[in-house]
Amino acid sequence: MKIAIVCYPVKGGSGVVASELGIGLSRRGCEVHFFSYELPFRLNAYEANFIFHEVDISQYPLFKYPPYTITLAAKLADESLVHKFDIINAHYAIPHAAAAYLATKAIGRNAPKIITTLHGTDITLIGQDRSFYSITKFTMEASDGLTTVSKYLERETCEIFGIDKEIEVIPNFVDTDRFNPEGAGCGRERLANPEQKIIMHMSNYRPVKNALHVVQIFNLIQKKIPARLFLVGDGPDAGNAVSLARDLGLQDRVMFLGNQDRVHHILPLADLFLLPSASESFGLAALEALSCGVPVVGSIVGGLPELISDGVNGYLRPIGDIEGMAERSIAILSDDKLHAELSEHGRQLAIEKYKINDIIDRYLKYYERVLNG
Repeated sequence: MKIAIVCYPVKGGSGVVASELGIGLSRRGCEVHFFSYELPFRLNAYEANFIFHEVDISQYPLFKYPPYTITLAAKLADESLVHKFDIINAHYAIPHAAAAYLATKAIGRNAPKIITTLHGTDITLIGQDRSFYSITKFTMEASDGLTTVSKYLERETCEIFGIDKEIEVIPNFVDTDRFNPEGAGCGRERLANPEQKIIMHMSNYRPVKNALHVVQIFNLIQKKIPARLFLVGDGPDAGNAVSLARDLGLQDRVMFLGNQDRVHHILPLADLFLLPSASESFGLAALEALSCGVPVVGSIVGGLPELISDGVNGYLRPIGDIEGMAERSIAILSDDKLHAELSEHGRQLAIEKYKINDIIDRYLKYYERVLNG
């Protein structure tokens, strides 16, 4: 099977899923072609059956803004005529599914099937913008297949856009061999003293991730338990989180690690993962933490309740309940037996429900269903 995957290359859930999916498909013998304006960040090693097509963004005086969607559509059409793709899997409706639709119309007969994978903000944020609503709805209905990463997002898609076509829920996944409790790449003693607990947060630091809440929750925790907070990733609110830590006098206990390519070497060192987001369609960072045996405390929002069971592998509290999340965090960090139980259940869940090979099987079966009509 020849598959074209279109995605954003930036650090975030959709880019991670698209990249890992492509790698997994190529190892199954599929010929995988990636299309983006730069190499996705998880694709940093050679893989057989894998080709990257960089989409050049044209700069002409006539255009006030570069027409990326048109350029992407042309690239998809040109390469499809050469390589004869079976499927274009567009991750995000706008602009990727729109570009895929234009490409198939340019190709005409024997054009590849379009499968659109929705990740969250293309529905809950961009799609609800009135200037994008109609084209987002059209591209979803024009797709030959439609998938979402959680049951929550399936419900939101149907409710917001009135989509009555079948939507396949294929959850995000994790490489449980790579993300495992013994996978730490450096000694714990390099990050904290023996008596200190290690707390982590990892995101793209958009406002919906509530990075400031992470620091506020940690501030309450460290008053009761010796601890250090490590902030992984980067984005608009990262600087604000670091500034808040400084204002609270926590500069020696809060470390900003920035973007990291090998987070599977860092996560196993944590005792607790915080994700107090205002919006999460799935919560891939939480899943990667669970796979490393790290309990999660987060918000009751979006797809997180499908992943985190209260008192089983972590705890969820209402959005903005900083005190409640801090209380649950302190309970976990002060009770070794509870921590061990949550850790074991989190790891078990990742293996039983979200293992990469099992989810790639589901993508392949869905691809075949779409190809067979």
